[in-house]
Amino acid sequence: MTRSTTDEAAAPPLPSPKERRRLREAKSLSEEQVAEAVGVTRATVRSWETGRTSPRGRKRALYAKLLAPAPAPTPAPKPKPESKLRPTPTPTPARKPATALTTPPPESAHASTAPTPEPVSAPPPPSEPAPQPKTTSEPETEVKAEVKAGAESGAGAAPGTPRLSPEEAFDALYAHAAPGLVWQTYLLTGRRRLARESVERAFQLAWHRWPEVAVDRDPAGWVRAAAYEYAMSPWHRLRRAHRHPDAPPTEPARRALFEALLELPPAYRRTLLLYDGVGLDLPETAAETEASTPAAAGRLEMARAALAERLPELAAADSPAEQSELLHDRLGGLARAEHVPAPAPARKVRTGSEEKARLWTRAAIAFAALLIGATALTLHTAPTHYEPPIAPPERVGGVPPRGGPQKLTAQDLKLQKSLNEQLAHGPERLVPELR
Repeated sequence: MTRSTTDEAAAPPLPSPKERRRLREAKSLSEEQVAEAVGVTRATVRSWETGRTSPRGRKRALYAKLLAPAPAPTPAPKPKPESKLRPTPTPTPARKPATALTTPPPESAHASTAPTPEPVSAPPPPSEPAPQPKTTSEPETEVKAEVKAGAESGAGAAPGTPRLSPEEAFDALYAHAAPGLVWQTYLLTGRRRLARESVERAFQLAWHRWPEVAVDRDPAGWVRAAAYEYAMSPWHRLRRAHRHPDAPPTEPARRALFEALLELPPAYRRTLLLYDGVGLDLPETAAETEASTPAAAGRLEMARAALAERLPELAAADSPAEQSELLHDRLGGLARAEHVPAPAPARKVRTGSEEKARLWTRAAIAFAALLIGATALTLHTAPTHYEPPIAPPERVGGVPPRGGPQKLTAQDLKLQKSLNEQLAHGPERLVPELR
């Protein structure tokens, strides 16, 4: 316990997570370059910059040295022949982003090519494995910065950060991601109207949960996952408008790709679109599809094999990398060729989300009032004491018939009438007099 406390005290201090990212971007370093210099993965560097984890030991010292501001230029002494410096790391080639499936980010200083980082004298520990090459491109930091700037409070925002309202941050995210998401969802479902409806519903949900989405590591990925989940819901089969896919393209190559995509299982289709179309790496694809990395790799291989049976050029590819590049281009061409409806304006989506929230709130209040009224009526009309139920009648046997005079015949009735009308012989009857 004493040893761990001493190590933490001796560890070099690190700036705050937001300051770590600012320092990295100020030095024009990408996450891949920092990860390669420290000896970790890009996801670990991203976790350090979001504050979820912190480096320890030798990695902490290397990371702190990379983020330290450059000292004033001084005449450097000549290195000794025996000294060995680590060679300058070269950036790993990133996968070309799917320009047809995503909207390109605006021009900024961060979009320029990052120069080679300064050499680091301390090499990483030899026992740790070398970082794997990355296949995905850097996420659009400009839109994320705008979204997070709108979510930060005045006290927590860094000085010089532009103050954006939640509406402006949402509109920036919508304008950046909505058109590309409509194309992606169309390739996922084969239905244009369902694609537009899914994207609009996803952004309505994002506006309803904007405090959660604005601070997310990847707001566009959050909306993309919501749109995919809504588009792949099996309940759409019950709707007549979305029961069958739209007409396929007329060109034979694109028609074959379109039909082959729709024949894939939904999970395989989504994995293929995220990896080969959007450009995510395998761990991110597995996380978004809620599967393990080996399971996502198996789905990707099965999907490529199924498409290779319909596309001869895909089967003729020499390596999986060539298959990925070929599918990337074919999916982009298919998305550009189809006339997908443009999404509604951002303001209409926001107002639709607010109206839906008000509608659900009123429905909940009405249901609660109805439940309270039914309970009060039940308490008012319910009996206050227990009344045993009356037993149903039962037929009793073995009882003799009731005795008595027989039923008078017509002759008996005539005689009775005549006796009542005539006085009997003998003493006259006493008839009471009524006064």
